[in-house]
Amino acid sequence: MTMDIPVPRPPSQTTDYSTFLRQKLATQPHSVMSHLLGNEQIWIKRAGAPLGTGRYRAMAILAGLLRLDVLRPVPNPGGTVAIATEVRRLSDLAARGIRVPEILAVQPDGFAMRHLGRVGEEAHSLGNAIDRTLRANDPGAVLLLWQQGLDAMTHVHHQGTCLSQAFARNMVRDPSGAVVCIDFEDDPAAALPLAVCHVRDALCYAHSTAIYLHASGTLAEGRERWAAWVAQGSAEMREVLATSVRRMGWMRRLPASRRLGRDLQRVRAAYDLLA
Repeated sequence: MTMDIPVPRPPSQTTDYSTFLRQKLATQPHSVMSHLLGNEQIWIKRAGAPLGTGRYRAMAILAGLLRLDVLRPVPNPGGTVAIATEVRRLSDLAARGIRVPEILAVQPDGFAMRHLGRVGEEAHSLGNAIDRTLRANDPGAVLLLWQQGLDAMTHVHHQGTCLSQAFARNMVRDPSGAVVCIDFEDDPAAALPLAVCHVRDALCYAHSTAIYLHASGTLAEGRERWAAWVAQGSAEMREVLATSVRRMGWMRRLPASRRLGRDLQRVRAAYDLLA
């Protein structure tokens, strides 16, 4: 038995996204939920509870001990402030020609954005796409997808800005296969120099993807592509990255054994790519 899925159409000039947003914010039980409005699929994000500052103090101490500016915390107080930050960042990134979710309506306590995939179909993250390709035993495709994320990050940096958390899970592939960046509740450039933000993006991406290169046997090719990517960065970015990698040299002593857990495997694989 099959179910007909409505075909997306351009939004009607009479679609009242603001009223729809107001109604759903008052009733939806979760902070982020998908809804249908006519034959459009829309995501609504509601402000959560404000977040404490304890974790930021701990991260600041760790960054100081390790002398790593890239680990300095970027505040995300949560609540309505996080909503305002994300709306502002999405608007700014879109104006720079960077693919991000389209904002449809905004209130102080939440906003509505258009679904990134086809109606009724999940929009998969780049991380999930790479993982599926790895399971299909296609090393070449793993490398191509990894390069696609690297290219998306390059485009962002060339527009004079940065991502927030440049993990592969925060890069979504739309139906055309293009990468769309999501999750902008904080603004690193408001707290850190831009060169540090760019290195922060690079480390997040390496941490979330290097393990796939290692598992697919494409780490050597990935290193060559990574070196080429670093070479086209600014002198300041290259200096911050080189200093960061040098101060993370202790990572080379981490064992590659699976028995120590996936997180440590990711850290070790990232260092192998970076170094």
